Amino acid sequence: MKALVFDNFGGPEVLSIRESEEPEHSKSAVIVRMKAIGLNFADVYRRKGNYHLVGDPPFILGYEGAGVIEYVGEDVHHVKAGDRVGFADVPHANAELVSVPADKLLPLPEGISFETAASILLQGLTAQYLTHDSYPVKDGETILVHAAAGGVGQLLTQIIRMKGGQVIGLTSTKDKADVAKQKGADHVFLYGSDWMNSIKEVTGGKGVDVVYESVGKTLLNSFEATKTGGTVVFFGMAGGDPEKIDPRMLMDTSKALIGGDLWNVLTSHEERKRRTAELFEWIMAGKIFIEEPTLFSLENGADAHRLLESRKSTGKILLIP
Repeated sequence: MKALVFDNFGGPEVLSIRESEEPEHSKSAVIVRMKAIGLNFADVYRRKGNYHLVGDPPFILGYEGAGVIEYVGEDVHHVKAGDRVGFADVPHANAELVSVPADKLLPLPEGISFETAASILLQGLTAQYLTHDSYPVKDGETILVHAAAGGVGQLLTQIIRMKGGQVIGLTSTKDKADVAKQKGADHVFLYGSDWMNSIKEVTGGKGVDVVYESVGKTLLNSFEATKTGGTVVFFGMAGGDPEKIDPRMLMDTSKALIGGDLWNVLTSHEERKRRTAELFEWIMAGKIFIEEPTLFSLENGADAHRLLESRKSTGKILLIP
């Protein structure tokens, strides 16, 4: 089979398409022929060596995708060859064939394409748990969403609006601000502006009820923009490590800091299926909208990485074997 691989850490140029060994058959797993593969910043971090990789080179990136089952292990009984499935956290997805543990298989309904599944699973399940588990959004609340034009940011905005909240978005450019507004943000401010004071102005001096913070280095600013008694949900460090938080500040302002990680939520096969089914239902019912992804062939994976790192894209980038 063909796979997108690299031997040394570095820039996109280390990636190349290569003939690789097919994954081994396992009693408790299936082999999926990939139709669409999601590209995420975690893939960039692994390629650079920021995230630990297990094993020896050549390394195969990718954790998210969708395809058709070709082989079913003898201990797997809830799926069959020919079924359409997806997954959000299975390694070595940047290949024509992937071995997927049975408990990580997510069935695709007829109304969900391979491209939609590969575009939504990781980011969509993240936005879902953030708004249901980390902080259950309530009707009438005003919520600040960092990186509002990004994949998770667009979905957070739509889910918050669906649940009756108002959204203030933060983006890096005016073009991205337009994207955030199209997804339902009531106000959008640029990172280069005095956004903390702007937020105070549009909230009558109080600040927002909740912040979904994914940048990291803006964590203290997020607290500044939060009302007394408000909450900051910290779930990413795309812009760099956050400063340390003084617990006395939390006490003095009655503010809360909540951490969020998807893997603490996807704890069982039933939990994965339940959450994914809800996510797909929102899409098929038109409650949330997914932009058309940007497609690259698996052979042109290096170009896909370059586009993602440029931060000029606003929708999902997919690799197509």
